[in-house]
Amino acid sequence: MQVWFPVQCGDGKALDTFIILRILQNQKEIFMKKKSRDLEKTYPTAEFVAKLRRLADALESGKRFAIMIAGERIFVPSSAVFNVEHEREGKNEEIEFQIKWINKK
Repeated sequence: MQVWFPVQCGDGKALDTFIILRILQNQKEIFMKKKSRDLEKTYPTAEFVAKLRRLADALESGKRFAIMIAGERIFVPSSAVFNVEHEREGKNEEIEFQIKWINKK
């Protein structure tokens, strides 16, 4: 059974979030499932550089990294995997610094 309900952010905006209720062998498990999203956010150079510096500091210290992207705070665990991707199509080129992980919950 899925139950939809609005969740308020600190800025007063509502998020599309829902709770899934599952019954497993007489045990009730309640957890929050985040809505899928795929977005690209452009930042001014100074903000981008500051985010990269904070990421580098977190990596060097072995701590998780927290970043706000388009109104949502994301927590990247220290166990995340990092890679660099290069794409070319005609005259367009793109480099992506990717951070990947699987949430435990």
